[in-house]
Amino acid sequence: MRRILLSVTAVCFVAGFITTPVASAQQSVNLWVGAFVPNGLDTRVGNDVLVQDQSVFLFDFGRLTGPTFGGEWLAALGNYFEAGAGVGFYQRSTGAIDRDFVDPNGFNIAANFKMRTVPFSATFRALPFGHDAPVQPYVGAGVGVHVWRYSETGDFVLADGTISRGEVNTATGTTVGPIVLGGIRFPIGRAAPGFEVRWQHAVGDLPAPGPGHDFLGSQIDLGGFSYLFTFNIRF
Repeated sequence: MRRILLSVTAVCFVAGFITTPVASAQQSVNLWVGAFVPNGLDTRVGNDVLVQDQSVFLFDFGRLTGPTFGGEWLAALGNYFEAGAGVGFYQRSTGAIDRDFVDPNGFNIAANFKMRTVPFSATFRALPFGHDAPVQPYVGAGVGVHVWRYSETGDFVLADGTISRGEVNTATGTTVGPIVLGGIRFPIGRAAPGFEVRWQHAVGDLPAPGPGHDFLGSQIDLGGFSYLFTFNIRF
C-alpha cells in the first residue's frame, strides 16, 4: 500500500508540474495505439496463474497478445528533457479446454481466461538532440500503477471428478512496477508522429482459494512489451 501511495503521488506531482507557468508554454498531448505482448510462459513468475494453468488446460497463450491504446500529457523540462503523466488500456482473452477430461457427451470442457489492465504512468524522458531537432529520438523510465482484473469463466472439473458449470472466478487489484521506454518522433509543424517501445514489470497477488476465486496460481504476471504508434500534438 505504501508503494502504491508513493507512485500515485508521483503521478500527481508530474501532472501538477505540467500546469505550472514554467511548463505551460511547452506542453503536448501524446496519443498512442499498438500491441501489448505479455511476458511469455517461459519468462513469467513461477507462481503465475497462467503458468500453473498449463498443467490442467490447453490454451493458446498467443491470443493474449492484443491491442492497447492510451495517452499522456507531456511537459518539456528545458530543451533536452520532459516529464509525463498518462493512462492506457489493455484487455484480451483466450479460450481453454481441460487436458484430460470431456463431458459425458464427449464434448470438451471449455473455459475462458481474460486479463485487463489500466496502467497509470509517471515518466521522465531524455531527448539527446533536443526538442528543436528535425528527428527526435528519446529514452525514458518511470513508474506504473496498474489497475488490473483477471477472470476464469466456464466449466471446470472438480477434485471429485464432477463438472461445475458456469463458474466465474475473478480477482482484481492494483500493482506498482517500473516502466522503461524508448522511441522516436518526426515533427511536422505542431504534430509529431512516431514509434515507441515500452517495457513494464508488475506482478499482482491473487486471493487465496475461496468462493469466486479458485485459481491454480497465487500471482498474475502483468509484465511485457508494448509496441506503439504515437502521435504527439504540441501546444
